[in-house]
Amino acid sequence: MKMNHIYLGDCIKIMEKEIPENSIDLVYADPPYNLSGKVLSLKNNNTGGPFYKMNEDWDTWDYNEYLIFSETWIRKVWNILKNNGSLYISCTYHNIAEIILTAKRTGFRLNNIITWYKTNAMPNITKRTFTHSTEFICWFIKGNKWKFNYGVIKNFNPHKTKDGKPKQLRDFIDFIEMPIVQGKERIKGENGRAIHPTQKPEKLIELILLASSDENDLVLDPFFGTGTTGVVASRLKRNWIGIEINEEYCNIAHNRIFAKEIKENA
Repeated sequence: MKMNHIYLGDCIKIMEKEIPENSIDLVYADPPYNLSGKVLSLKNNNTGGPFYKMNEDWDTWDYNEYLIFSETWIRKVWNILKNNGSLYISCTYHNIAEIILTAKRTGFRLNNIITWYKTNAMPNITKRTFTHSTEFICWFIKGNKWKFNYGVIKNFNPHKTKDGKPKQLRDFIDFIEMPIVQGKERIKGENGRAIHPTQKPEKLIELILLASSDENDLVLDPFFGTGTTGVVASRLKRNWIGIEINEEYCNIAHNRIFAKEIKENA
């Protein structure tokens, strides 16, 4: 097992062959949502820049195949996670039911569902549904001695009391207001469009790592994408492992993490 390393390949095979059982403290996963298949674009959208509906080959599944895939990777995570470890899974209404059912059947306990309210979400253009402006992060635990750094998260909460002191977590941990990644943090291609359609905000990953891991713990991201988990883990002095099947994303993540480290240490 290599730490602070990006494995290129299928996460299920790599978890099985490269990651020992009971070795990981925390897993953050942002798996395919299975919501692609239709093209939609709003080039002149003014609520956060041009919008292009997610439509990726890796996110288009036959439903039964998606269920099998979800069950297989979640079971692999169960095997490699320590008995006090946590699994956080990003999802939307498209796949939250499948994720929760599969994780519970595997043996995980659902501890919280965090609602991420995207303050610059795509506007409702069809006028046939309520506006989809939220995503979710399901927090699952293995065993009864899970980590939750309450004091750290209380200080991390941007909301303060009237006299500037940290507040209780009622107004933050279950409902988080945060924009979709934009500006300098958004990784874009030469055409100006986002390289990865579901790049997560660093602040969101920071919350998860601060909550359920300590310095020198080992964090795994089996759907590494462009490497946000590795960037944040390095900054917070956590060890990390990334697995990414897309070579382009893997290369971008490698340059993003290690080029930054080289620059900072120069």
